[in-house]
Amino acid sequence: MAGFDLSSVLLYILGVLIIVVGLALSIGLHELGHLVPAKRFGVRVNQYMIGFGPTVLSWRRGETQYGIKALPLGGYISMAGMYPPIKPGGQARNATTGLFETLVQEAPALASEEARTTTATETALGVGSDEHRAFYKLPIYKRVIIMLGGPFMNLVIAVVLFAVVLCGFGTAQPSTTVGSVSECVLAATSDRDTCEAGDPRAPGLEAGLKPGDRMVSMNGQAITSWAQATQIIRDTPGGSLSIVVERDGGEMTLTATPLLTERYVVDDKGAVVNDASGDPQTQKVGFLGIGAAYENVRQPVTEVLPAVGNNIGQVVHLILNLPQRMIDIWNAAFGPEDRDPNGPISVVGVGRIAGEITSLNTIPVADRASALIGLVASLNVALFVFNLVPLMPLDGGQIAVALFEGIRRFFAKLFRRPDPGPIDPVKLIPFTLAVVIVLGAMTALLIYADIVKPISVL
Repeated sequence: MAGFDLSSVLLYILGVLIIVVGLALSIGLHELGHLVPAKRFGVRVNQYMIGFGPTVLSWRRGETQYGIKALPLGGYISMAGMYPPIKPGGQARNATTGLFETLVQEAPALASEEARTTTATETALGVGSDEHRAFYKLPIYKRVIIMLGGPFMNLVIAVVLFAVVLCGFGTAQPSTTVGSVSECVLAATSDRDTCEAGDPRAPGLEAGLKPGDRMVSMNGQAITSWAQATQIIRDTPGGSLSIVVERDGGEMTLTATPLLTERYVVDDKGAVVNDASGDPQTQKVGFLGIGAAYENVRQPVTEVLPAVGNNIGQVVHLILNLPQRMIDIWNAAFGPEDRDPNGPISVVGVGRIAGEITSLNTIPVADRASALIGLVASLNVALFVFNLVPLMPLDGGQIAVALFEGIRRFFAKLFRRPDPGPIDPVKLIPFTLAVVIVLGAMTALLIYADIVKPISVL
C-alpha cells in the first residue's frame, strides 16, 4: 500500500497503549488513596479492583479481594456500610467508590426497601457481622479523609508528573538562535502564506541571515533573549541595523534594514489582541522576517505548583462552561465549524493525540516523552477536579453528604434536639441517575466528535 509506514503505525499504537496504561495506573492509585485511609480507620474493605466489567485476575489478601477487570478505564473499592440502614436496627448497605458499579450494578439494590448488601458475594463473606466497622459510622472527618484520598492521589500524581516535565525535560522557549528566515514580506492581514512574484524580499534574507545563526548583538547591544531582539527590530523600521551573529564557530557582522510593515498586536502571553469590535489589532512596526529556534529550558521547582494550579483553573472553567462547550462540539461534529483545540475531548480523543505524538518521527524522542507525560498529568488534573464535583456517587458527593450530615448534627446538638442520625445518600440516586444520563450523552457526543472531527496535533 502506497504511503504505508509500519513503524509509524506501531508508534501510534504505542502512544495509545501508554495513555491506557497511564490512565489505568492513575485510577489504581486513586483507589489506593481511598483504600489506605479506609483500612487505617478500621473500615472493612471487601474489594479493590482496577477496571470494570468481567474480572480477569484476582487474589485475596486478608479480608480484601484484589483484582484487575477487563476494561481498565475505571476502578473501585468496596467498603462495608457505605450507606446506613434503610430502617433503624437494620444492616448497613455496602457499596463501592466506582461510578459505573454504583449506577449500573448497585443502584437498584441500594434503592430497594429490602436491600441489605450490595451483592450476594459480599453477603456470603459475612459483611453483616462487621457492622461496627461500617463506613457510615465513622466520624465525619474520617469519612471526608477517605473520600478525599482518591482525588488527592490524582493531585499528587499530577504534581509529580508536572515536575518531571518542567524540571526534568523543560519547556520549549524561544532561544537567541534564528530558526527560520522568510523569503518575502506578507502583511499580517494577508490571506496568503506563500510568496508570489512581486512580493518584496524579506529584509532578513537580504541581509544574509540563515537558520542556525545565534544572535550576539544588535547595534552594539548584547542580545540575551529573542524578545529583546524582536523589540529592537520593531523599533528600527527603515533604519540600519548592525547584527553580529555566531555562525560555524565564528562571529560575523551583517547589516539589515527592517521594513515598516503591519503586524498583529499581541499580549504578554503571545495571544493576538482584539479591538472593541472584536477584530484583531494591528500596528506598523519594523520587520526582518526571521523566527526563533525553540529549545527546552528546565524550569525551577517553584514553577510546578503554579503550572498545576493553572491546569486546575482551566479544567474548572471548562466544567463551568460545559453546556456552551457541548453546543460548540455539536456544531463542529454535525456542521462545518472547527473544533476548539482547548475544548473538551473524550478518552478516544486523548488516545488519538497520544498516538499522533509518538508517531511524529520529526520530533526528538525526549520531546515526545515529555508531551505524553504532560498528557497523563493533565488527565490526573481532570480526574482530581471531576471527582470533587458534589454529585453522588462521585467522591465530591460523598464528601458533601458527610459535611451536610455534620452540619445537621451540629445544629441539633446546639439547639438540644435529638440526633437526626445519618443521611441516606441513596435517596439522591434518582437525581444522580438523571445527571449521569446527561453526562453519558455528552460522552457519546465527544467520542463521536473525536472520531469524525478529531483534534489533531499534526
